[in-house]
Amino acid sequence: MNETELKATLPPVVADRLQSLRLSDDSVTLVLDAGGLDRAEGAALETAARDAIIGAGGPHDVRVALVANKVKRRIIAVASGKGGVGKSTLTTNLAVALARQGHKVGVVDADIYGPSQPRLLANEGARPEAADKKLLPVPSPYGVPVLSMGHLAKPGQAIAWRGPMAGNALGQLIEADWGTVDTLLIDMPPGTGDIQLTMMQKYRPDGVVIVSTPQDLALIDAKRAIDLFGQVDVPVIGLVENMAGYLCPHCGKGSDPFGHGGAEQAAHDMGLPFLGRVPLALEIREKSDAGTPPAAGDGPQAESFAALARQLAAWLAQRNG
Repeated sequence: MNETELKATLPPVVADRLQSLRLSDDSVTLVLDAGGLDRAEGAALETAARDAIIGAGGPHDVRVALVANKVKRRIIAVASGKGGVGKSTLTTNLAVALARQGHKVGVVDADIYGPSQPRLLANEGARPEAADKKLLPVPSPYGVPVLSMGHLAKPGQAIAWRGPMAGNALGQLIEADWGTVDTLLIDMPPGTGDIQLTMMQKYRPDGVVIVSTPQDLALIDAKRAIDLFGQVDVPVIGLVENMAGYLCPHCGKGSDPFGHGGAEQAAHDMGLPFLGRVPLALEIREKSDAGTPPAAGDGPQAESFAALARQLAAWLAQRNG
């Protein structure tokens, strides 16, 4: 059995991290990238490699070297052209859904003046620690670490800062020690001002998800946001139609208080992907206020966010490929 044949026997979890394989008369040496893995995950990777080689009839002397390359982190902005369209709630639930699907995801609350993530991720009042002059993200009960100005200011305190100060604060949040996080969702503030420009010019998101309600007024502002990201060559991953349809919990009758299909039609008109709809549901509002994201549970609301997460994961996989 030669080196090429041995490589073909490796399972995907090992093959995807293979740096090199060298075969001698009575031993084989593998170098594997363990970047982003904790100690237990690294040990499991080493065991999988050794078992695969021996199981395929290769040498029993299998030497595995784990090297910790820097985690390749993707930055995804979640944006809207205006406030009140549910962008922060969608960011939270998209992050939780991604985490449930096995991704290592974190959230930056870039809405400096109106932070919502501490309430949504149930760590309101927590304060981030620091190490080596970098902030450490605040953990949440849902496996999604987060950093927000809401963790640095007193509850209810107004942040009366001009643009440069807000931009510097955003930089501290993004440049924190995110550890093994490989996907960072940025909950952007509404509009197209200083913070958005700082984010795009300095940190270059890999892509942006645009959130809008179906109504024309929201779509007009969403199109402005799309134009802004286009000017700085940040790919638009697609549009999400939020608050799309309401089902009365008492009579079961459906209605469309914000219209229906507007974001999907706008995506079609602009040649952009339409990622899906999230309904206007009492459950989403109640659970968000309580810091228990619907995406962390089961049922139709959780599935709507899980479907969006699968689409984002597919886009990331294609970019990584």
